[in-house]
Amino acid sequence: MDESPRYRPLYQQVYDFLVRQIAAGEWGPGESLPSEQALAGRLNVSQGTVRKALDALAADSLIDRRQGKGTYVAEHTNDRALFRFFRMARPGGARVLPTSTGDVLKRRTARAAEVARLALKPGVEVWEVSRVRLMDGEPAVFEKIVVPAALFPGLDRHDPLPNALYALYQREYGVNIVSAEEELRADTARKDDCRRLKLAPGAALLHIDRVAVSLEGTRVEWRASRCDTTHFVYAVTLS
Repeated sequence: MDESPRYRPLYQQVYDFLVRQIAAGEWGPGESLPSEQALAGRLNVSQGTVRKALDALAADSLIDRRQGKGTYVAEHTNDRALFRFFRMARPGGARVLPTSTGDVLKRRTARAAEVARLALKPGVEVWEVSRVRLMDGEPAVFEKIVVPAALFPGLDRHDPLPNALYALYQREYGVNIVSAEEELRADTARKDDCRRLKLAPGAALLHIDRVAVSLEGTRVEWRASRCDTTHFVYAVTLS
């Protein structure tokens, strides 16, 4: 392990090493990691140090520790990805699995705001996805999603897109979304919102601006969600 002047605790060095290996594809989504003992021998550290690093990876939802079975790279299944990153719920916090409809996928040149938000070079191409999320069968969220075309070649081959895009990113492109930065603000319905969500002009909306970040720390998706909160709320648990 690294003993450089910018020293990090040993378990964090093991954590960083394992993250790099997962990002490089050493172990794919759903695949098992070597045992604690094997990792300790490989890295020349104690088994306790490896266990502490794995605990931190599990806390960050990067791995799954299954009792009696071992440790596995976390996999974005459809339901898991939706429950982790989709925060709209019924009042009281009861979660709802959304479905998608009306997907429109197109490739175009990135606009200035997208270049800034995703740290892209001017003139690169992006994919734009527009779609409506249904909750309890009714339109509740109008989404616009932008991702770099270079990261997701041939995305149109998967059209119609699956309900949980993060599972597709991981399975087909090796892009693991591990965190998201969100900003929320109150807004009023515009023409597009009214048409897609069956709202009256000027109706109250919740606007969610999200940038999704990959395992490597790259900004890979910008998503703007326009949410009708007549029957649903944005629910989080703080601890």
